[in-house]
Amino acid sequence: MPTTPERLRPYLPYGLEDLPTLLERPRSAPRDELMAGLVAYLHRVGAPPASLAAARRLGEPHSRAIVTGQQAGLLTGPAFTFYKAHSALALARQYDAPGRAVVAVFWVASQDHDTDEVRSARMLDLDERLHTLSLELPRSHPAGRIPFGPYLEQVCALLGRFGGIPSVRERICRAMVGEWTYSEVFARLLLEFLGPEGLVVLDPMAPELARLFVPALEREIAMPLASAEAINQTAARMRADGLEPALGRGEAATNLFFEGADGVRRLLRFREGHFEDGERRYTPADLLAILHHDPSRITPAAGLRPVVQDLVLPTAGFVVGPGELKYVAELGGVYRLHGLEPPAVIRRMGATVLEPPIRRILDGYGLDPWAFQANPEEQFLQALAKQHALARQLEASLDEIIAKFAQAQGLLAQFEPTLERSRRRAQKRVTHELERLRHKLLQAELRKEGIVRAQFERLKLHLTPGGVPQERIYPFLMYLLKHGEGVLEHLRRAPAVGNVELEV
Repeated sequence: MPTTPERLRPYLPYGLEDLPTLLERPRSAPRDELMAGLVAYLHRVGAPPASLAAARRLGEPHSRAIVTGQQAGLLTGPAFTFYKAHSALALARQYDAPGRAVVAVFWVASQDHDTDEVRSARMLDLDERLHTLSLELPRSHPAGRIPFGPYLEQVCALLGRFGGIPSVRERICRAMVGEWTYSEVFARLLLEFLGPEGLVVLDPMAPELARLFVPALEREIAMPLASAEAINQTAARMRADGLEPALGRGEAATNLFFEGADGVRRLLRFREGHFEDGERRYTPADLLAILHHDPSRITPAAGLRPVVQDLVLPTAGFVVGPGELKYVAELGGVYRLHGLEPPAVIRRMGATVLEPPIRRILDGYGLDPWAFQANPEEQFLQALAKQHALARQLEASLDEIIAKFAQAQGLLAQFEPTLERSRRRAQKRVTHELERLRHKLLQAELRKEGIVRAQFERLKLHLTPGGVPQERIYPFLMYLLKHGEGVLEHLRRAPAVGNVELEV
């Protein structure tokens, strides 16, 4: 089942259908160092045995990885975080073989400094009350540097207000307690619920792992504008093909960020033989010294991150969201600069969780949840139109009755003139009843329209909160809190790709 749009095919040479072939090709990686670093990191953050065992299998000589990743969102962020992880796990299970371990790896984007993207959570409880929380995180600081402790009370208070199944809530809170960073709490929550399935979580800022990325970053420091130029060249080709590129590097921009002494992550630019971050200038030797002393302070931009990832991991498949396909498509030149062949780029599974009342409403109107999420207003108007069409048919039937009764009245007058008084009484009574029926029909139509509107507002609250699909707003942990860990089993049985309805 192809998952790559045809227009992007020239830029994404490998897709899901190519994964079996790519798995058979040799792929070099620092497997021993990677395994040792991952096992040490996973031990520290409390990973379960299945996750540790999977990390050790990455040390095997022919091991391969199915990689995905996401920013370290509050309470694991939107539900698609779990769907990405599921796609990687399902593909790893499918292609794992004796002598060739295939392991699902989740890259925690701990280096990302867009704290507005990770500071909020929105959850809908069983009584359809909305609970929200937005934390005041320091701006432009990497998630891997932000201590989670100061926010623990607020997050646990949110969970207390939300309610749900106590055992699930206790597991979530337990994973958050301790001297952890924001990204480590994210990792611990993923490991709490998906680690038992063998998910390996990788935090590139972890002290156990950061040094693995030094060789790739050294190359970027040595040729600071080459990867940016490669991206811009691909972007120009895409425009010529009628596509709008997602990435573009500005004047003197590199693909590197630098974390200053103030904790702020800033883009590095390169001019006249020097790097600068808007605060001060650095020679290449300065940056190399900093990199070797603390490799977590120099980090890749979006246009370099997947390549850095694949220089360390034996990646065969890269699971991404629909919006990420285009930006990954621009990175072919960057892969070539670093002597790499790109992996198979695979669109993640999409899912809609359907709780019982929502399934009943959808079935009652004959609605498809995916069509509703794509255009809820059109679906609403179609349902109203059906309602109005039925009402018009009923009105037409009443008009036919009135016409037939008038015809009968005329025949009765011709047949027996002495019944005139009875005929008038009958006409008055029937006309009155038919008008009462027409009035009740109008009231019912208005009432039904109100019900339709209310039910569609309810559908929107569950399926398109804030005007976007539920998987991009509500955390998957919300459904675990409401319906228990059986929801995870529904997810585990889902296919690796495609759009799926998860019934709970």
